[in-house]
Amino acid sequence: MSNHLPFQRSLVEKYDRPGPRYTSYPTAPHFSDGFGIADYRAAVDASQAVAEPRPLSVYVHVPFCESLCYYCACAKIITHNRERAAEYLAYLKREIALQARLFDDGRELTQLHLGGGTPTFLTNAQLRELIDALGQAFRFAPEAEREFSLEVDPRTVTPEQIHELKAMGFNRLSFGLQDFDAKVQKAVNRIQSEEQVAALMDAAREAGFASISVDLIYGLPLQTVDSFAATLAKVIALKPDRIAAYSYAHLPSLFKAQRLIRDEDMPPPGRKLELLELTIARLTGAGYVYIGMDHFALPDDELSLARLDGSLQRNFQGYSTRAECDMIGLGVTSIGRVGEAYSQNVKTTQEYQACLDAGELPVLRGYRLSDEDRLRADVITQLMCHGEVSFTEIEARHRIDFSHHFAGSLASLAELQEDRLIEIKNDRIRVLEAGRLMLRNVAMAFDAYLAATPGRYSRTV
Repeated sequence: MSNHLPFQRSLVEKYDRPGPRYTSYPTAPHFSDGFGIADYRAAVDASQAVAEPRPLSVYVHVPFCESLCYYCACAKIITHNRERAAEYLAYLKREIALQARLFDDGRELTQLHLGGGTPTFLTNAQLRELIDALGQAFRFAPEAEREFSLEVDPRTVTPEQIHELKAMGFNRLSFGLQDFDAKVQKAVNRIQSEEQVAALMDAAREAGFASISVDLIYGLPLQTVDSFAATLAKVIALKPDRIAAYSYAHLPSLFKAQRLIRDEDMPPPGRKLELLELTIARLTGAGYVYIGMDHFALPDDELSLARLDGSLQRNFQGYSTRAECDMIGLGVTSIGRVGEAYSQNVKTTQEYQACLDAGELPVLRGYRLSDEDRLRADVITQLMCHGEVSFTEIEARHRIDFSHHFAGSLASLAELQEDRLIEIKNDRIRVLEAGRLMLRNVAMAFDAYLAATPGRYSRTV
């Protein structure tokens, strides 16, 4: 695949509709409260009954933040009470112990990701305590085979702490930048300087982190094309290995924090598309490869190489280069997938503590995949990660006649085909260069549940 990414404004506007991001299929709105602890245990048992069980991945959700970012729609708790972190860590260690008892000792833990909230709300000593607890409960893969990542709020750490994080075993960092413009930062209540971020990135490189990524958001209040161009120039100068540029979804009716953003500060209609076009042009012009779904990486980064060799993966953390793992979710609201089932933890710390005080896993809901779900998930994954689907390969794996089974889906793709966003020929669907921004739209044609949750998703472009 080339790195050329045409931006056809009329088509981008036409297909900019609500749709899932497909970090799972079915998506989280379809998880059921009827799925409980017994179902989760059964999924674990089934995952271990196969000839070669998958390696393990762990996601830890740390919900605490010191201050409120007005744009944020994540599950979070705003507090300055550091004792809450210590209490939460104690309960995390209980959940780790309960989970570890379910899995065979021989299964290696190859991936670890800490998200939030703000994972660096925990002190470095507490983070080390967490890593030690995980290391005692699970068998870590050899260091060269691990992907241990951490989301970092630049306002919460020092360069010295960055070196300590590397010594703990983390080898990937993600910095939440969003925007460098002072007016935009004030409008969303997240103020951090370019110098502060640069010092942390320098420390990360000195410490030997394998990958450094940054998050940006376009469509924030007071953003202009000129102001965001300046932010992009500063980010390109910092040269992170990966850049995620997310579209801001302003939904104050759903997210209370967003009501603190003044309506008059929001960009006018059409600005967001201007900012997206600018972002694509500047980043690809600077040599970054468009991976898909808001993600860019340097040509020699693992994501770029995986995109070329066909090994790109997708999970709840987005794109990944690792072989498919069974993912264990730890902490409030966390989502995991083990075997053929998804599970999600309870949503409040009170419920979380009550479950663990009773010696029970804090499973709130989940979903067990059917054969049809696995089939459609396979098709959607092929599209999202590789931009094409081979009918014969899907037929061989799932023993179906693709054209017959997906006759309705193929018919619904006619418009995208007419607009030269995809082509369907030689028993293959291939996303064309102009259609790479519309991957979600293509995948939606194979989603059997989409009609049941209209309007529940962010816009596709």
